[in-house]
Amino acid sequence: MDEAVFHHLYETYHRDVFNFLTYLTKDRQLAEDLSHEVYVKAIRAYSSFEHRSSEKTWLFSIAKNVAVDHFRKTTVRKRHADRFFDWDTMEIESDKKTPEQWAVESEEIRTVLRLLDDCTTDQRLVLIMRYMNDLTIAETAASLEWSEGKVKTTQHRALKRLRNQMAAADREEDR
Repeated sequence: MDEAVFHHLYETYHRDVFNFLTYLTKDRQLAEDLSHEVYVKAIRAYSSFEHRSSEKTWLFSIAKNVAVDHFRKTTVRKRHADRFFDWDTMEIESDKKTPEQWAVESEEIRTVLRLLDDCTTDQRLVLIMRYMNDLTIAETAASLEWSEGKVKTTQHRALKRLRNQMAAADREEDR
């Protein structure tokens, strides 16, 4: 890959890729590490990039795969370890504040982000890509390697789920 191409990709999309990974992982440091991995994979794969989609869509597809791989590895580790032991640092994990706790000031947004945790992984991916990273239905479908219909259906179900959860939360507050 030409160095100028790498700089173009990084300068143009690094914030979007980083934000996407931060929302998915809820860990700024991990999102930084995964972002680096995304660009390493992009450098290696750029010669085979066929430009059937936009560069942004292509990078989000790589980012999604990197995040899914990370979650799979983490799940396997957690099955074989105590809940509070961090194998990377070989220390007991401390309670870390999530990026939302630091960055989000609005109570309504905090509620939505909390309720997003109750959505399925597919629903979270779609909502984050669509509403936090401003990808179109087509770009989201290309990134996830889904049909546009599946993205629309998943988005519809996720939004319905969030609305129902917010209404239930409002009813709880009114009591």
